Amino acid sequence: MKILFSDSAVADLESIKAYYIEQMVAVIGEKFVAAIIEKIETLNDHPDMGRIVPEFDESHIRELIHPPFRVVYLRGKASIQIVRVWRSERLLNLDEG
Repeated sequence: MKILFSDSAVADLESIKAYYIEQMVAVIGEKFVAAIIEKIETLNDHPDMGRIVPEFDESHIRELIHPPFRVVYLRGKASIQIVRVWRSERLLNLDEG
C-alpha cells in the first residue's frame, strides 16, 4: 500500500513543528511529528485501522487519532492519501488548504 502526503498535510506537519519552536520547546514538536509519521506508517499493513471520520460518514475518509491531533486520510484501493493533520478539537473541512 503506497502512502502519499498532500501539500496540506505536509504544511500541517511543518506548522506543528513551527508552533513548538515558537513555544521554545522544539524537541516536543519534533517528537510529535515523528510519532505521527510512525503511526501513519502502520497504515501500510492496516489501512482500515482508522475510524470513519464522523463529519463525513464515508468509508473511504478515515482518521487516526494521535492526541491532540487527527490524521485524516483517504483510503484508496492501492494507496492512502494523507489529507490533513489537525488538532482534534477542530471540525474537519477538506476544502480548506
